[in-house]
Amino acid sequence: LSPGAKMGCFTFIKVMMILFNLAIFLSGGTLLGVGIWVRVDGQSFLNIFGALSSSILQVVNVGYLLIVIGAVLLVIGFLGCYGAQKESKCLLMMFFSVVLIIFIAEVAAAVLALVFTGLAETLLTGLVTPLLKEKYGVDPAFTKIWNMTMTEVHCCGLNNYTDFNNSYFYAAHDSYPMQCCDMQEPCNSTLAAKTDVEGCFKQILEEIRTNAGVAGGVAAGIAALEIAAMAVSMYLYCRLDEK
Repeated sequence: LSPGAKMGCFTFIKVMMILFNLAIFLSGGTLLGVGIWVRVDGQSFLNIFGALSSSILQVVNVGYLLIVIGAVLLVIGFLGCYGAQKESKCLLMMFFSVVLIIFIAEVAAAVLALVFTGLAETLLTGLVTPLLKEKYGVDPAFTKIWNMTMTEVHCCGLNNYTDFNNSYFYAAHDSYPMQCCDMQEPCNSTLAAKTDVEGCFKQILEEIRTNAGVAGGVAAGIAALEIAAMAVSMYLYCRLDEK
């Protein structure tokens, strides 16, 4: 290519890099704002998005998650956009390094999720089951979230009705939540064992497996964007040596 064509190609890629990372920066700001909103006024979030939001809030602390993701996207967007605009080799290399670290972390997380599903269930059981025993029936917000989740997903506890053994709720009511008996009352151990309602972890895991194709496609698309972003940033970095 002639010097003019090379310069035109460089300028085009630079502009695309700026616009792409500007979109990332704005998305990060939006997610950060939503995350702060959820932390400050989580009840209005539940009221607007309903049962789905309650299920999500139960699995992860969505406010903190959105804040972290938003902050990371803000950093990435700033490094890529400002680095391309100012043609800064330092910022472009930082952008490349951050995206590479995130890409490696995503690949590692995917491998761990496939290999250590049983370990994840064990860890969740160790963390969530004690909370069910202590807070269900005591903390109104916690109880409401679990009730909505168990009703919507048609599940009981994390693993099954035995998660409520020796719990505050069982001691106070001498029964399990009615969701554990397919909404029949009184929900005693005999009826709970007979109805055999599955735990929420198994139901959510089954839902994830059912939509694995869509999730895989989304993950592949994100990975492709990350690889493209790294390639473009490295192209700009190398071309700056020739200018």
